[in-house]
This record gives sequence, structure tokens and C-alpha cells, in this order.
Amino acid sequence: MGLVMDEEGIKMSKHKGNVVDPWDVLNLEGADAARWYFYSTSAPWLPNRFSHESVKLGQSKFIGTYWNTYAFYIMYADIDNFDPTKYELDTKNLCAMDRWILSRLNSLIKEVDSKLQAYDITTAARMIQDFTDELSNWYVRRGRERYWAGDMNKDKIDAFMTLYTVLEQFTRLCAPFVPFVTESVYQNLVRSVDADAPESVHLCSYPVADESLIDRELETEMELVRNIVELGRNARSDANIKNRQPISEIFVVSDTKLDEEYQGIVLDELNIKSIKMLDDASTLTDYKFKPQLRTCGRKFGPKLNAAKEVIAALPGKETMAALKSGPVKITVDGEEFEMNEEDFLVEMVQPEGLSTKSDKGITVSLNTVLTDDLIEEGLVREMISKIQNQRKETEGLQVTDRISVKYCGNDKLASIIEKNKETISSEVLAVAIEAGNGSEAGLREWNVNGESISIAVEKV
Repeated sequence: MGLVMDEEGIKMSKHKGNVVDPWDVLNLEGADAARWYFYSTSAPWLPNRFSHESVKLGQSKFIGTYWNTYAFYIMYADIDNFDPTKYELDTKNLCAMDRWILSRLNSLIKEVDSKLQAYDITTAARMIQDFTDELSNWYVRRGRERYWAGDMNKDKIDAFMTLYTVLEQFTRLCAPFVPFVTESVYQNLVRSVDADAPESVHLCSYPVADESLIDRELETEMELVRNIVELGRNARSDANIKNRQPISEIFVVSDTKLDEEYQGIVLDELNIKSIKMLDDASTLTDYKFKPQLRTCGRKFGPKLNAAKEVIAALPGKETMAALKSGPVKITVDGEEFEMNEEDFLVEMVQPEGLSTKSDKGITVSLNTVLTDDLIEEGLVREMISKIQNQRKETEGLQVTDRISVKYCGNDKLASIIEKNKETISSEVLAVAIEAGNGSEAGLREWNVNGESISIAVEKV
């Protein structure tokens, strides 16, 4: 193995006083976190820069994310008394997200097994860490509302069974890497509902990929969806539009056309009303023109400054299209001049009302014009978010508890709340939403897109 150096890249030495006591690491971050650091940071034969912060980072990115995903399942399974041993996973009739995560899981199992056969532990560990992020921050985050349904319908059962199946197999996959945390998860996830299961995760068979569940085309489509969503978020950020503010449309230019099912994921994830798939990005760009002084100096002479103003005012797309066919004519101080493409300095710009981002052969453009209806819908979503936050911060309230909501202090928002009371109530589990008088217990002031309002929530 390579040397374990300190965080500055200096060889550890008692003489230099930069030695790390292993027990300090084990007591602070844990044995699994220390193991994971050495697995995932670099190939064994390379030197490692070791520090508590590096171990913590791995603990957070992988172990913490894995544990939180498991805890999410356990919380909702406990609420609904869900027993996975009483159901079977219907793999032939699942939604795209369920089919995708099962495909990704089995692809991962196949790849990790191949890497371990070749003693490539570092690549295997990094694949596992990447999958953990996909599982938590894409699959589970996108499907949270499926676990909130009131009755145990087919979609809810599919959600529970898919997540249970993934967690159970993923736990066995990770057991050699993080033996302690996987044992803890296994005992509560599997043994608590199946007394006939092996006594320990380390007595289980290592998972084998089910080739029938691997769908490379689906994985490629979902990767495209995720890339589009990432570009869309960046375009929102550039336009300074919050994610909770609905916008009217998104334009996507890609070699691969998304099916309607995947288009729906993009719209839902980015909070957009409609999507248009375009063949090229020409409609998403505009042009600005300046005179090329090398040719225009002689052409305009003393009228050059006046010509600059005329050229700057030219309509971008129309002028560029005309130039492709031949010269265009402009009039400066009553005199007509013929202009060729070499007479211009052309700058590609973003049209007014669009925010555009491109990467990996994909171009995404958002319509940033907000109508009054869109602005109102954005305020409703912000109100829901604020009430949900207040729910979480109110002592004694559980995720399934019904509440009453009182509000005061803003006539504009009060009118919007009354108009959208049914929508807000269903989202925050409120049995009543009413105007208050400002004396309610637990009243808290919130800033909603620049508007101030006070809210009180109470368990019913």
C-alpha cells in the first residue's frame, strides 16, 4: 500500500508530531467511515492524504445518505404498518422511475461484482457512492408523495416494494465495505419482518444481477432527463427565478427525443407547464451587429458613428438570415449602403425573455416571462413551503398529524390564501385555514417573495 500522509501531504512521523491516533478516528467518525475513506479516496498503491475532514466527507456523501434513505423507508413503513413479506414486487407493471432504479441497481451489482473480481475496490466503491446519490436525491426525492397517499393503493405498494427491494439488495452489496452499518440496517430492515432470514447480513449470499431488469435504453433516457433538469436549474438560477415559481415553457434541443412519460418528469421536476422539443437551437439565439472597422471605415467615412447606431439597431435574426442569401442594404443619413457579411462583427446573444444553457450536446431554454397567474401560483407554493417548514419546527407535530392554520398581517396574501385554500389544505394536511387576529400562540412571521405574513399552526 502507498503511504498514509497528513492533510498537507507530509509523511506521518512521531518526530514531526503529525501522526493520527487510529482510535481518535474510530471514536469520532467510526470504523466504517475510516474503511470507506481508504476504499474510495484512491487506489491502494497511491499515497493518501489523511484527515478527520476527509473521513467525515465520505461519511456524509455515502454512509449518511445511505442511512437517511433507509430511515426514510422505515419511517413511512412504520406509519403504514407496511410488511414487505406480504407482497410481491410486480416488476412487469411498474412506472418508469421504479423500472429505472431497479435497472440501475442490477447494473451496479453487475459492475461492482466485476470490479471486485478484478480487485478494483476503489472503482467499485465510487460506483456505490454514485448510486447512493441517485437513489436518495433522484429516486426517493422524486417519489416522496407516493408514500403519503391515504390508502394502500397499487402505486404506493409498488413504491414501498421497490424501495425495500433496492435497500435489501444494496445492503448486501455494501456489506463487505461497511460491515457495521449494513448489519444495523439489515437487522431492522429485514430481520424485523422476516424471522426466517439469515441471522446476519454477513451470512447472506452476495447479490447477483438480474439481467432481465437491466434496461440500458431506459437508463440512457433517464440520464438525458437528469441532464436536462440540471441545465434547467442552472437556467433558472441565471434568470433569478426560484424553483417554486412556475414558468410557462421549456425548449429542449437534443439528438434524442424524450418520450411523453419522461417529458412529464422534466416538467414536474422543473415546475414548468409545457415542453417543446426542437431540432436545432437557432430559434433560441439572437444576434447583435457592430461594424467591422477594417472595411466600414472606408465605406462610411465621416458617417461611421451614425452607421454604428443604425447597425446596432438592426433586427438580429432577420438580418442574419438575409446575410446568408446575399448583401443587405442600410440607410445612413439618407444615403443607402450595401453591406456584406464581412462588414459586420456578429455577436450571438440570448433573446429577451429566454434563459438558455448548453452542455453535453443538449441545449435548454426557459421562457422567463411571468404572467399574473404564474406569479400567484408561485406565491401559493411559497405559502405551502412556509407552512410545511413551520409544521416541522413545531414541537410535538408528527408528519401525519392534521393541523389548523391561522394567518394575518397581509391582505394581498390573505386574498390568495382564500382563493387557493383547498389546494393549500391538501398539501399541508390542514382541516381549517382561517384569518387570525394576531394573538394566536406560536404566531411566526414569514417573508413570502417579499411579502410579510404571520402564520400559526396547531395540531387538531
